[in-house]
Amino acid sequence: MEIILLQDVKALGKKGEIVNVSEGYARNFILPKKLGLEANAKNRNDLKLQKANDEKIKQEMLEKAKQFAEELKEKEVQVKIKAGDGGRTFGSISTKEIATAAKEQLGYDIDKKKMVLKEPIKSIGTYVITIKLHAKVNGELRVKVVGA
Repeated sequence: MEIILLQDVKALGKKGEIVNVSEGYARNFILPKKLGLEANAKNRNDLKLQKANDEKIKQEMLEKAKQFAEELKEKEVQVKIKAGDGGRTFGSISTKEIATAAKEQLGYDIDKKKMVLKEPIKSIGTYVITIKLHAKVNGELRVKVVGA
């Protein structure tokens, strides 16, 4: 019996796949637990439409991420930190502080976990931070660190 999986099933397949299983397994386990549907013509067509819709949504998200990356290139965030002689700071700037400054100054809600810092920022100057906006798109944000 062919079944369209509605969820990932261990040792059987992933969501959206059509798999062959015995009738007993389908009738007693997969169908009652709503893990899958019988693969008839209507359900196959629904699956095809759902996949097309998911693909369209993914494409729109990719386009939005590319647009946001272009927007970020022109922006700069200023972060203040206590500094001593020679531009050395007391402490370092973290992604949390950069995310807070971006929210306050630019109005962008950027997740601190998506920011990539190769090393902590410990001196005054301008830095370029990479931000993971999408699996295929990275943006860059300039961060200007000034002494307070």
